[in-house]
Amino acid sequence: MGILLYNSLVLGRNRTREAWSGIDVQLKRRSSLIPNLVESVRGYAKHEHVVFSEVAEARGALNKATGPGGTPPAAAAADQMLTGALGRLMAVAEAYPQLQAAASFRQLQEELTDTEEKIAYARQFYNQNVLDYNTRIQAFPGNQFASLFSFQPFDYFHAEETAKEEVKVSFTEA
Repeated sequence: MGILLYNSLVLGRNRTREAWSGIDVQLKRRSSLIPNLVESVRGYAKHEHVVFSEVAEARGALNKATGPGGTPPAAAAADQMLTGALGRLMAVAEAYPQLQAAASFRQLQEELTDTEEKIAYARQFYNQNVLDYNTRIQAFPGNQFASLFSFQPFDYFHAEETAKEEVKVSFTEA
């Protein structure tokens, strides 16, 4: 019985780690799409330097948070920062009808939308695994084995309160 319980805790921990890697892959995919998207918009909206620097800064923060030593809470915060910056970038893009008609921009936008959906699914999958694993290590008799073998709970990947607010966009000439 003890062996089965221990193995189920290991399995839960490994599934949670694998679920985190799914989020990591999608966040990195999104991060690699962003330079192309920024360059597409930059060609039409050259004066929007602030928006471009926000996106670059947020992308750098996300790359750092998903790199070695990154944690789900750090990645979640960086992801929210990037989501806000991308929202402002897309609002800028909407102001240029000729950009909206460009096939390359539309393709990038579709890829980004697809990636956002995959990120949402990966977050949900990760959080479900965290729930299952954390429940196993907190419920009896799993909690006895978890403390004996130093199994630690995982953090959920969740949106910050500021990410739930509406994105406000201001167009200014530089």
